[in-house]
Amino acid sequence: MEVSYERLASIFKALSDETRLHIIDMLSCNELCACDILASFNLSQSTLSYHMKILIDAGVVNSQRNGLWTRYSINEETFDELVKILPDLYKTKDECICAQIKYCRLEDKPE
Repeated sequence: MEVSYERLASIFKALSDETRLHIIDMLSCNELCACDILASFNLSQSTLSYHMKILIDAGVVNSQRNGLWTRYSINEETFDELVKILPDLYKTKDECICAQIKYCRLEDKPE
């Protein structure tokens, strides 16, 4: 599987905040509206919106507007993608990307 470092960095950046990780944990159980999420935190509406925008822009969370309410859910495709890609980031020495870098190969090291 081809790894898009830009895509992974975007996802990891979105997940690198404790509040956003907590939101992801909550959404892993069920789709929630902003008011449900807000009730679990000591955050302002604008701060929650900021965190949700980061998660949505990274493709980690889906949002669906229904009248006055916005409902949020986990983007399962993104997490399925992560589960497939993460093992590719750690490889055996023979498969390592380092083998593609000139001075990482043992036979090419200058003496």
